[in-house]
Amino acid sequence: MELILDIVLDAVIDSVKILPFLFITYLIMEYLEHKTQEYTSSIVQKTEHFGPLLGGVIGIVPQCGFSAAASNLYAGRVITLGTLIAIYLSTSDEMIPLLISEQFPVGTMIKILIIKAVIGVIAGFIIDFVVHIHHRSKGRADEDPVRISELCEKEHCHCDDDDDDHHGFLGIARSAFVHTLHIFLFVLVFTLILNAAIEIIGEARLSSLLKTNPIVSHILAGLIGLIPNCAPSVIITELYLDHMITLGTMMSGLLVGAGIGLLVLFRVNPEKKANINIAILLFAIGTVTGLMIDLLGITI
Repeated sequence: MELILDIVLDAVIDSVKILPFLFITYLIMEYLEHKTQEYTSSIVQKTEHFGPLLGGVIGIVPQCGFSAAASNLYAGRVITLGTLIAIYLSTSDEMIPLLISEQFPVGTMIKILIIKAVIGVIAGFIIDFVVHIHHRSKGRADEDPVRISELCEKEHCHCDDDDDDHHGFLGIARSAFVHTLHIFLFVLVFTLILNAAIEIIGEARLSSLLKTNPIVSHILAGLIGLIPNCAPSVIITELYLDHMITLGTMMSGLLVGAGIGLLVLFRVNPEKKANINIAILLFAIGTVTGLMIDLLGITI
């Protein structure tokens, strides 16, 4: 009974943590939809070239909420695919608080964050460049059109209603609250399931799997990182602090680990095949980069 209570409590705490990020994100999106709809496309066109840089820097802030916010913004096509991947790769989740609690050297921690951010920025720019080339070869615009209204329709938040109440602050806040509530409940349910699964498998078994051989350890670390929860970053960081895995293996898991970002992406973005491809892309970049770090003998 105590174990069940712990699982439920952890799930509630993890889910509540993202509420401010989700609500603020939806407020911004609702404002863009209601107040600046005619300017949104031009704004995106002017800023999207710097998106991966901004995403890589913002992503290093130690919270799951940014990856969730990025997923919502990408679903509305407010940010590009490259920016989304940059945020996913650089996001740190619970790594920083854990390292600080273990009195990890600040200089070394900063180096880890810089590595993650740089990898995210480079990967983001490359992805956007490839996407632009692909779009031009198909005769399409460089960037996808903003589609916040489609996201609103999917969430049934009534943000397209024409009355003044829906276009005022209360209407915007109400629509943002509906979005936030839907995602919060979705995340809470799945976090409960994931926390229970992690408890059943056990951290000791995960540790033994990661120590099998170098290539397998990177793949397993990446697979653990794909789990849409903040817990994997804690597990992987603890294994590194206990000298059970290498720097590269840790980076494989932490680069792939995007908190609940992927979970939210699958919830809000209707293109399921594209979501799967994004997860595969994230996994490939993270594990290959982590393996290269070990092969090159990089240490910090």
